[in-house]
Amino acid sequence: MDNPHAPHFQRLVWLGAGLVALIGMLLGIDRLALSHLKSDAERTAHEWAVQLPNSVPGLNQILQGVTPTAEARAAIGVIHGTAGVFRFRLFDRHGQLLLTSDSPGSPPPAPQAALAPLPADVFAGHSHVQLKQGNGLTLPLVYSEAYVPVQRDGGLLGVVEVYVDQTDRAELTTASFRQAALLAGCALTASFIVGGAVWRRRLDVERLAHDRLQYLVQHDTLTGTLNLAGFRQRLKQACRQGATPGQGMAVLAVDIDDFKGVNDRHGQAAGDQVLATTAERLRAVLRGADSLARLGGDRFAVLQLGVAGSEDVKALAERILLALAQPCDVGHSDVLVSASIGAAILGVDGGDGETLTQHAEQALLRARAAGRGGYNFYDPALDAALQRRRQLAQDLELALAHGRLQLHYQPLFRSGDDSLQGYEALARWQHPVHGPISPAEFIPLAEENGLIRALGLWVLRTACQEAARWPEGLTVAVNLSAAQFAQGEALVDEVQGALSRAGLPAARLELEITESLLMSHTDQVLHTLQALHRLGLKIGMDDFGTGFSSLAYLWRFPFDKLKIDRAFTQGLDTDAKVGVIVHSIVQLAHSLGMRVNAEGVETEAQRLALLRHGCDELQGFLLGRPQPVGRLAHETQVATEAA
Repeated sequence: MDNPHAPHFQRLVWLGAGLVALIGMLLGIDRLALSHLKSDAERTAHEWAVQLPNSVPGLNQILQGVTPTAEARAAIGVIHGTAGVFRFRLFDRHGQLLLTSDSPGSPPPAPQAALAPLPADVFAGHSHVQLKQGNGLTLPLVYSEAYVPVQRDGGLLGVVEVYVDQTDRAELTTASFRQAALLAGCALTASFIVGGAVWRRRLDVERLAHDRLQYLVQHDTLTGTLNLAGFRQRLKQACRQGATPGQGMAVLAVDIDDFKGVNDRHGQAAGDQVLATTAERLRAVLRGADSLARLGGDRFAVLQLGVAGSEDVKALAERILLALAQPCDVGHSDVLVSASIGAAILGVDGGDGETLTQHAEQALLRARAAGRGGYNFYDPALDAALQRRRQLAQDLELALAHGRLQLHYQPLFRSGDDSLQGYEALARWQHPVHGPISPAEFIPLAEENGLIRALGLWVLRTACQEAARWPEGLTVAVNLSAAQFAQGEALVDEVQGALSRAGLPAARLELEITESLLMSHTDQVLHTLQALHRLGLKIGMDDFGTGFSSLAYLWRFPFDKLKIDRAFTQGLDTDAKVGVIVHSIVQLAHSLGMRVNAEGVETEAQRLALLRHGCDELQGFLLGRPQPVGRLAHETQVATEAA
């Protein structure tokens, strides 16, 4: 007889076999999903790390241990969180921890020995990825920990440890695989529809994340324009397409004039608003095919397409200058800005995008040197001038570091009896190849290359040390730059330190500032001037009457002396109105208890006129030229008396 339980048993066997098969399928699906998720994690981490050098300015310096700049920290804050990345740590190529995304501006934790060693294969250029489970509170439920080498030109720059939130992807991937497997046995068509919808959603999420990452990599976050990397890519594409007659291209380098002054006078927030407004106005004058980029700081670049000749470029440059000349609202006031433009045309000024950009920037230097607020085309002669300027900047840094600069001193005389009052310290540079370099050339170089603070401190210390050896009663005047005043209390400490080190009484030191300095951060400058004045030294306003003269400065600031600019002294010979102005300045200063110095005295007629107007102190070539410390007027007088 047939076993009556056989069908039931077979059903159980088939059911069990089906259950085992289903479990096996699900386990296989889980393993497949895990493998896919790990591959996806490796790809995501690798793509993110590849974009890191293009997203973080100065990454090479950071990988060498240099503290990240504010712009680099801002870029880290932007890229942190893209593509699911919720944390990362940056190591140099030896495995030394440099920074973490939680505190990019802080030094790494110590001791380094507490850190687990990095996987060895990552130093050979291979990524190392692990999938991990978190608690869902401090760490995502599913996340990947990936070590990815940061490379450029085949060389290892460092290693980035990337933590990527895989929770959504894990749920989505696992759900999609299991759903597809379960529905396959019921309704193949339905499984295709559901699986397709799930995968479409996943692809949309990935595409949106990828597009967002690509946008951040190629665009400036403040202005929404292309950044340097995006501009270079757009320029390469345009160059590959080539230029045809009537469809050429040009690069225009645009720089906001005196943008640093805008920041100093109105603050960084106002400076950011000026940059954003500048970008909006530039977009408004460009055509649809043109591209706009912010290359960094206040430097913008325009890729102009459809160029038939230089007239097209001139027309665009003039539209830009007109648009940017309009007042800019920064919230509490209107700021007047201007711009300078340099232009280079493909096929005329360069055959590739990189050369074209370099030549446009060189043309920009020429436009700025011509007085700003204008535009210039590239001139091959600029190459030689630019190279000389760069070399001089390097030579100046070496000269300052090795004590190859010198101070000359111009004598200051009391106007009534021509007695010697003291000297003004003037920096001089004797270049070993080019001979004497004018201060009008090397001081702007120092300002442009961040050397002006070091130069000013050297002048201050040297002048105090040398003046301490002069006869008692002789004073020394030292000019201070705006960059030194930006230090605030640190400047007061430097002045006090220079006096103490030299043993020079504070009453024998005079510090001179220009009127333009008073236009920026007035309260801060006032506080610093008052602190300096409390040391017992004298403070003078240099070049009075040529800048932003305001009577408010004369009672708000503790000035002891006004220096009338040499332009007034020279004008005494030719214009009677100048004498009226000089007389008024002298009377005003005296009524406020200030002495008056007139510089640039070159003729006897000028000297006599200044005496009549009541000037207290005179200096100029008629009375004495600047001399090194061994040939000063009091030294010569002592030698003559001894003879």
